[in-house]
Amino acid sequence: MVKAGSVAVVAAGLVLVLGGCGGGGGTDEDAEASGKGAAKATATPPPSEELVAWVGGMCEATAAIGSLRADSAADLKEIRNSGEADLTAQAKAAGYLAGTPQAVEDVESDLEDLDSSGVPAADRLRDAWLKKVRGVVTGLEGVTPGDAFKDTEGSTADVDRLVQSLTPPEPDLPALTKKDTRLAAAYKSAEQCAPGWQPGEETESPSPDPTGPLPKAADGKNTDACSDGACEVLVTSTADITANGVNVHVSVGKDYVTFQTAGTLMQLGGAGGEAGFGDDLKATVVAHNKDGAVLKFTTP
Repeated sequence: MVKAGSVAVVAAGLVLVLGGCGGGGGTDEDAEASGKGAAKATATPPPSEELVAWVGGMCEATAAIGSLRADSAADLKEIRNSGEADLTAQAKAAGYLAGTPQAVEDVESDLEDLDSSGVPAADRLRDAWLKKVRGVVTGLEGVTPGDAFKDTEGSTADVDRLVQSLTPPEPDLPALTKKDTRLAAAYKSAEQCAPGWQPGEETESPSPDPTGPLPKAADGKNTDACSDGACEVLVTSTADITANGVNVHVSVGKDYVTFQTAGTLMQLGGAGGEAGFGDDLKATVVAHNKDGAVLKFTTP
């Protein structure tokens, strides 16, 4: 219990302090200056460039995984809708099985390139992501494009199942920023963490639209002209071409021209691509747009 005498001493002390300040005559400017000083003392320092780069790298890897999952689901749906025996579906599946393992390995490499952030919780998130991604990389070992011709839907569905397992560990990066002011400041500064950002959008230039008519093919649609291994033909959809003893099934899609033989399958996008068939034949995409493709076959 506080005694009355003690209260009087405290009160007197307060009066003396106020008296030392001019009897309470301090100005509003003095009070405002004092408030600013206190605010500066408690302000969060700006994040280091290293931490901003680390957080940006984590956001980039996370965005790449999100895009990979979305693209995988879309590809699987397209393959299923095409039908098991459809050559276009098989070609699409082969391309999917060829590209997906490499895409996952690219994400693994990006995560491995992230050194310690200096924030233990953030480093644990990186390690959790790496564990998941490495598990998928291991699961994709042995997957080949040829699996598409053995079991088109089953092989692609198995790969998609692995890809879809790449869900964010908890707590994810946005959750961690709510607990750590350093991460929050770095997250705000990193451009890769901005809403809607996608990997590669800063440097990726838009592909030119294939406008205008296709050039005239020297042999028109006469694929019989290819029998000696030298021809230039127009293919608007699909065609079976025998050139220099090599039987090639050609399928022209919106984005790719697919060349399939008994033992190989190749997809080329746009003009200028070349497909080689051993020492017997080479095919070059002279031009390609929504109307078809002009292909030139030659012997090496």
